[in-house]
Amino acid sequence: MTHIDAGAELDPVHPVPLPGRARGLTAAEVSERVARGEVNDVPVRSSRSVVEIVRANVFTRFNAIIGVLWVVMLFVAPFQDSLFGYVILANTGIGIVQEWRAKQTLDSLAVIGESRPTVRRDGAAVAVDTSELVLGDVIEIGPGDKVVVDGECVEADGLEIDESLLTGEADPVVKHPGDQVMSGSFVVAGGGAFRARKVGREAYAAQLAEDASRFTLVHSELRTGISTILKYVTWMMIPTAIGLVISQLVVKQHGFKDSVARTVGGIVPMVPEGLVLLTSVAFAIGVIRLGRKQCLVQELPAIEGLARIDTVCLDKTGTLTEGGMDVTELRTLGGAYEPYVRRVLGALGAADPRPNASLRAVAAACPDEAGWRCEESLPFSSARKYGGASFDEGDGRSGTWLLGAPDVLLADDDPALAETERLNEEGLRVLLLARASGRLDAAEVARGAAPTALVVLEQRLRPDAAETLRYFAEQDVRAKVISGDNAVSVGAVAGKLGLTGEVVDARQLPAGQTELASALDAGTVFGRVTPRQKREMVGALQSRGHTVAMTGDGVNDVLALKDADIGVSMGSGSEATRAVAQIVLLNNSFATLPSVVAEGRRVIGNITRVATLFLVKTVYSVLLAVLVVCWGVEYPFLPRHLTLLSTLTIGVPAFFLALAPNAERARPHFVRRVMRYSVPGGVVAGVATFVTYLIARHRYTGAGSLGAETSAATLTLFLISLWILAIIARPYTWWRVALVVSMGAAFMVVLIVPSLQHFFALKLVGVTMPWIAVGISVVASAALEVLWRLAGRRAPE
Repeated sequence: MTHIDAGAELDPVHPVPLPGRARGLTAAEVSERVARGEVNDVPVRSSRSVVEIVRANVFTRFNAIIGVLWVVMLFVAPFQDSLFGYVILANTGIGIVQEWRAKQTLDSLAVIGESRPTVRRDGAAVAVDTSELVLGDVIEIGPGDKVVVDGECVEADGLEIDESLLTGEADPVVKHPGDQVMSGSFVVAGGGAFRARKVGREAYAAQLAEDASRFTLVHSELRTGISTILKYVTWMMIPTAIGLVISQLVVKQHGFKDSVARTVGGIVPMVPEGLVLLTSVAFAIGVIRLGRKQCLVQELPAIEGLARIDTVCLDKTGTLTEGGMDVTELRTLGGAYEPYVRRVLGALGAADPRPNASLRAVAAACPDEAGWRCEESLPFSSARKYGGASFDEGDGRSGTWLLGAPDVLLADDDPALAETERLNEEGLRVLLLARASGRLDAAEVARGAAPTALVVLEQRLRPDAAETLRYFAEQDVRAKVISGDNAVSVGAVAGKLGLTGEVVDARQLPAGQTELASALDAGTVFGRVTPRQKREMVGALQSRGHTVAMTGDGVNDVLALKDADIGVSMGSGSEATRAVAQIVLLNNSFATLPSVVAEGRRVIGNITRVATLFLVKTVYSVLLAVLVVCWGVEYPFLPRHLTLLSTLTIGVPAFFLALAPNAERARPHFVRRVMRYSVPGGVVAGVATFVTYLIARHRYTGAGSLGAETSAATLTLFLISLWILAIIARPYTWWRVALVVSMGAAFMVVLIVPSLQHFFALKLVGVTMPWIAVGISVVASAALEVLWRLAGRRAPE
């Protein structure tokens, strides 16, 4: 019976014939179903649509506020006082373009990583896109394959399906012809085929995920924190803006247009309009950068989340080692005849239509030349650690053979275990071939099995694994190797890669979560771990407050990947692992992980800096408005002044700071950290500026006095804002120093060039008042240094 390997690329032009089996649908029947709409048309939402991107960037609460004020200013004030509106247009355009670029990257990578189920049509097996499945299709499945639509099992060869992601049932369910299979479950052992009974939005998993998008931001501490901050800002803005409007339009009897302009000048800087934009741009550029390294980010918060991890759980096979293996030695036991043993191994390799990596290596070393008829087979399972088959060997002889873990199949006092242990210490994988005395379907088929041979396999270490493990150690991220293989063998492999620590056999681990967490803290390498234990280990680590990342590529890793804070799958991994992982390394390179961590740290660290800049402006703007209302004076600034200050001390620097490299380890409590710095910074800036303004009001009189007062206040506010930028830009590099200096130089150009003085209505009058403004700025900057150092000592870690 010919069986198609789901991992192989099938040629739809020259499909593999399937003699003697159900032919599935014909091309005509498929066309009829497509015409009737009986197709699996669930949209693959790899990212937001262009319309959604535009809507999210344009139709925001703050854009509405700024937009209304901009329209007002276009009618009542000179062009320079409406510059802030054009800045918003530019920001919105940049945000749309960058998110669109990120969408293009994600969509193209999603296509590369998308699985293509194997269906039978016109009597042949062909690979099709998931969206091309129709009602009544016969779909082949094997280990690691995800069930993509609901259906009824029509063929089963030891088929075991894990439905825990749907039902919570921990144990795999054995399926027989006629049983229901649900979309969203996955195959853990055996193979078979099922007929699609529900497709599209009628399928079970589709109903669960109808309103869900894979690329969501809802679990991002960064985005949640920014939303919280914006909520606080809105609460502060509304009463302050109302008071400012009343004071400028009712209490002060000045020209209507000038009063409106100064009112708008007080409201606009309260809005941290660029904060959300730069956060989105930082995420989008991170996606694009990682996309160039063939890293598919299936959930945007994963970039942020991986930067926060303190523990990474690594599956050995496919992560530390490459998928392939080589048989290096065959050691017969009990006087077994080696040519006969090779025939048995060859028959076992041929009996499994979907062999794992170990069995593929055995089949390559021992080709099937006996031609024995397989009467019954037991596919390998990660839970039981062995598989097997019964053969009719001809001449009336038959035999039942098992191939799997020696320490599972053998008694504890068996002398073959000592030899196995020695080989494991060299980092070699060892399988035991044993002859069973009972039937394969017996409850304890392995009991009393006669050991016949040891099959020694050498695993290929990934050349980049050691360097990646060193990187995690340098970043204070603890690595835990969790594998289903023999603990001693896994420990030897880890040792070759420079990972030292206690080696633990998972069968000796305690069952309670508290005790298990303590054992996990103490150990480094864990062997003979079952899929259920992997999930429990992730949960135990999380119960201790650890942020856990899990890497894997096999079907036995799915549950742990799903429960981990961040799941990372290899591109060559099974369908099921790729489906539940937040990050897929399409190039199968473990060395890509440090790049993901670096991107996350860049985003978190830089957005924390940028958020502080924006919120300092919001705090001093609200405070200035309150002081103006309380003192009953004119608002000191026109919109053009604050547009200039925002551009030089926030807008341009924030763009560079948000995208700069940043290796700081991500720390929690984003909102508290930002507010702890921005509130004192904003209060000092607001008070110092208002003091300068009041002093200037006493020193300047007559026509043009308000312009002189505004210029003095602007000088003070700029110098303090520049010092805040200098603090936030630390630690200094040459380009950060150049950034701060260039912003200061740009403001000096505005003060010196007559045309710019006129454009921005800035002209320092006299000598004494400008120097008083500078002196107040120096005192305020010294106060900022003291306050920020105190805030740094008290900042939550």
